[in-house]
Parts: sequence; structure tokens; C-alpha cells
Amino acid sequence: MDEEKIIEILSKVSLFQGLKKRQLQGLADRFIDRSYETGVHIVKQGDVGYGFCIVVSGAAEAVRERADGTQVQVNVFGPSDFFGELALLDDGPRTASVIATEPTECLILPRWNFLSALKKDTDTAISIMQELAKRFRTTLDALT
Repeated sequence: MDEEKIIEILSKVSLFQGLKKRQLQGLADRFIDRSYETGVHIVKQGDVGYGFCIVVSGAAEAVRERADGTQVQVNVFGPSDFFGELALLDDGPRTASVIATEPTECLILPRWNFLSALKKDTDTAISIMQELAKRFRTTLDALT
């Protein structure tokens, strides 16, 4: 996928909407394009977080396995949705599995590529961290 297409996709993702075009350009070449067939795990619960994923096309669902072995659907994703933002901040285990529910194309930002980009542009780092904080607050508010 070419850089202009990736920039167009990034501009529609809430995590990056506060960024200027030059900042999006600084991130665009760090993404990897991957395709997944229906039923394939994009990420698996418990695996080390590799990076952040944006759904470009298709659909996926996040499923969490409970201690008793039962599974619960915790989220669904479609175009412009993203997951794995915690994997950008640490290399802890995935909190849920994400499975393609139809043929799905994703852009993946590996953690080390993300950190490298932030070291080069502190304004990008601040903007993204502010958006992550908002997202975490929204999630915490939903739990109370």
C-alpha cells in the first residue's frame, strides 16, 4: 500500500486525528500491511503484544477467554477501528484474542517502530499520548 493511502487511512483513525500531515507522513512508512482470512487470529490472548492494528477493510471480533474456559465477545471492529494500543506502550500479554470474522486487511504498527517515531517528534508523542489517555478514561468510566 502506498504512503498516500496509508496517510488517508491514518487521518480517519481517532488516535491520529490530532496530527498534522507531516506527522502522519512520519508514521505512515512504519506500518506493515497484513491480510487475514475468516477465522484466523490476528492476535491471541496471552501472547506478547507486538503492536497496534488498524482495520482497513473487513471485520474482526475481540474475544476474551475466562478462567473457566468460556469465551465472551468484548468488541467488534470494522474499517478505521483499531486495537492493541496497550502494545504500543509495553510488551505485556494481549488481554484478548482478535479473530477475523471475514477477510480482513490491517495496518500494523510494531511497537519499536512507534517508539522510534516518537523519539524523532515529541509533538507527535504528546498528541498520541493525550488521545490514549482519553481512550483509557472512557474505558474506565464505562466500567463504573
